[in-house]
Amino acid sequence: MDKDYFSHLSPEERGILKNKGTEAAFSGVYNDFFEVGIFVCRACENPLYESNTKFNSDCGWPSFDDEIIDSIKKYEDLSGGSVRAEICCAKCDGHLGHVFEGEQITTKNTRHCVNSLSIKFVSHSNLEIAAFGAGCFWSVEKIFKSVKGVYMVQVGYMGGDTLNPTYNDICRGDTNHAEVLQIAFNPEIISYSDLLKVFWQNHNPTTLNRQGPDMGTQYRSVIFYYSELQKRQAEQSKQEAQTNFTAPIVTQIVASSIFYRAEEYHQDYLEKNNLGNCSL
Repeated sequence: MDKDYFSHLSPEERGILKNKGTEAAFSGVYNDFFEVGIFVCRACENPLYESNTKFNSDCGWPSFDDEIIDSIKKYEDLSGGSVRAEICCAKCDGHLGHVFEGEQITTKNTRHCVNSLSIKFVSHSNLEIAAFGAGCFWSVEKIFKSVKGVYMVQVGYMGGDTLNPTYNDICRGDTNHAEVLQIAFNPEIISYSDLLKVFWQNHNPTTLNRQGPDMGTQYRSVIFYYSELQKRQAEQSKQEAQTNFTAPIVTQIVASSIFYRAEEYHQDYLEKNNLGNCSL
């Protein structure tokens, strides 16, 4: 007899996973959710998606552009008057949602549209978080994403006074937010000290509120620390980095605050637009 994976679920969860239902758009807990971890099947806990494949498609459901290998099964779905690909958990065959291709939203050109009630989030316990501001976040995002041991990089805003800022707000220069990278990294592969070396090597920390032609407090050089250990390491690395510059380093070292993820078009901006850099 086949194992029953669905009896422990709520009626709403069974309605989707077993009976192939769909939750209302923008109602799911994971629609606007970008923590660092893994998404597993709510019925059988089969690992399905890494959080570094999740993006904001504005479709109303959690969106991923890649699955964990061998975790998904696909079926032709003729319901609704069109041909779609239904996606189900490869272990329990629970309904997850549908997959769409050719929309040109991410570089992988794929969108797994998944019901929040079909999945469950599990945090990665082996990763740490860092946050840096080094001018325009487009180029430095690309640099840090190429560093071995970095699991995920998100661009956004931190350190200011405005709640839920938009890019247009930031461009005014009066929010006191900086353009930043929030980096999830594996300290067993790359240390925080080594991330700091990448930070110092890839921007000019001696120009106050400026990187190249970009001027304003949003472009300031800043390290946001998440622990006292990170604070001490940042202060030490700043002293060491000063020997490489004749002008004094003006980089701020301050406690982290709320990270506001930037609009989706800013994530992986250079890669999405086939740009080598942002001309800094």
